[in-house]
Amino acid sequence: MPETAIPPLAADFKDTPYWWEAAPPERTSSAPLPASADVVVVGSGFAGMCCALELARNGRKVAVLDAGDLGGGASSRSGAMVTGGQKLVVTDAITGIDPDLQAAMLHDAAESLSMLEERVAPHDMDTDYVRCGRLILAQVPKHMQRLSRWAELLRARAGSTVEMLDRTALGAELASPRYHGGILIKDYGGIHPAKYHRALRRKAQAAGATLHAHTPAQAIRPEAKGFTVRTPSGDIQAQDVMVATNAYTGGVVPYLQRRVVAVGAYAVATEPLPQGMVQQLIPAARMCSDTQRDLFWFRPSPDGTRIVFGARPFIHETDPRRAAPAMHRMLCTVFPQLESFRISHCWRGDVGMSRDHVPHMGRHQGIHFALACNGSGVAMMSYLGVQTARKILGSQNRACAFDREAFPAIPLYNGTPWFVPVVSGWYRFQDRLERLTARRA
Repeated sequence: MPETAIPPLAADFKDTPYWWEAAPPERTSSAPLPASADVVVVGSGFAGMCCALELARNGRKVAVLDAGDLGGGASSRSGAMVTGGQKLVVTDAITGIDPDLQAAMLHDAAESLSMLEERVAPHDMDTDYVRCGRLILAQVPKHMQRLSRWAELLRARAGSTVEMLDRTALGAELASPRYHGGILIKDYGGIHPAKYHRALRRKAQAAGATLHAHTPAQAIRPEAKGFTVRTPSGDIQAQDVMVATNAYTGGVVPYLQRRVVAVGAYAVATEPLPQGMVQQLIPAARMCSDTQRDLFWFRPSPDGTRIVFGARPFIHETDPRRAAPAMHRMLCTVFPQLESFRISHCWRGDVGMSRDHVPHMGRHQGIHFALACNGSGVAMMSYLGVQTARKILGSQNRACAFDREAFPAIPLYNGTPWFVPVVSGWYRFQDRLERLTARRA
C-alpha cells in the first residue's frame, strides 16, 4: 500500500478499546463514599483491584477510588499478554543486578504467572484466559543470538519452557514474511483484560469492598492514626493507603510522580475476518511480539475472529482516528494479507515506565504503592497488588523481590514526559538502521 494511502476504517469505527465491547468499564460507584475505611486503595487497575480483593477477603474494610471509570485505565486497554518474567529479560532490566536478587525477581515473576492462572481458572472467573504460548520474533537475523541468550536465561532462572525457531520452523507458526526466526515460550498465555477486570470488580464487591468511580484522591494527609484522603465527595479516614495509579499517577504523591513516566501505547483491532483467516495467520493462536526497540505486538482476539495489533504510530502522541491509518500500514508489514480489511477499533492507553525498567512496590512516608508495570502488567501488577495486601495484613511468608528501597527518580522529570518523543525517535532510527544493514548484508 502506498505510504500516502489512507486505509478504510469500518463504518462503525470506534476510538475505544475493542475489549470494552464485551465488558465495558463501570461509570458509577457501588456504594456511597464511606467516612472511614481500614484501607483506601487509590487506582482501580489490576494492582488496586487485586489488593482490594485480598484485603476484603481477609476482613478489612476497603474503599477503592478511581479518578475515572472503574476499569477505564490501562488495565483494560492492554494487549493482555500474560507472561512470567519475559519483560525483565528482554529489556535487560536485570542485567548488572546482584545474582541473588536477579534470581529472586525471576522467581517472583514466574510466581505471578502461577498465581494468576490459579485465580482465573474457568470455574472461578470468566476471563477467556488460555495458555497458548508467546512468540518473540527476530526483527533481523542477528537478533537470533540475542533470543538464544534470553531463552537460556528464561529456562534457567524462570523455569520457562522455551523453544528456538529458525525461519523455516517459524513458518509453521506465523504466516508473515517479516521475521527471521524467534523463540516460543510455551508457558505464557493471553487473557481478555476487560473481562478479567470485571471479574475482579465483582469479586471485590462480593467480599465487601466499595468501589468509587470518578472519585479522585486530591490529597493524602498523614494523621496520628493513619491518613485522611480528600476527595471531591468528602474525606475518608484510613489506617492505610495503597496507591496503584501506575501511568496515571498525578501529583497527589510527588515522590511517585517523579518515578513513573506515562508513555502512550496504541492498539487496533481489525474488523471480523473471513472464517479461518486468523487461524491461517497465527495457526496456534500465539501471543506475539518482536525484537524491535519500538516493538510491534499482535495476537488473535479471544474468539478467533480478529487480529489485535499494537505499536507506536508516531513519535508524538496523537488521537486514535489519526493513529489508525498509520497502525494499519504497520500491521500490513507483518501481514500483507490484511491490506484490504478495515480497522474497527483504535485506542490508546498509558503505560507506566520506570527508569530501571523494573516494577516496584514499597512504602513511602507510610503510603504503600505498587506500580511501574513497564508494559507487562497483567500478571505482575496483579501479583504486586496481592503482595501489598499481604504486607498490610502482615501475612507475607517473605518479602517480595520487587519490594526494594531503590526506586530511582527520573532526572529533570516532574510529570511531563517531554523526552518520550526524543527516545521514541532514537529507537525508531536504530531499528531502521538495523533493518537497512541486514538487507545489505
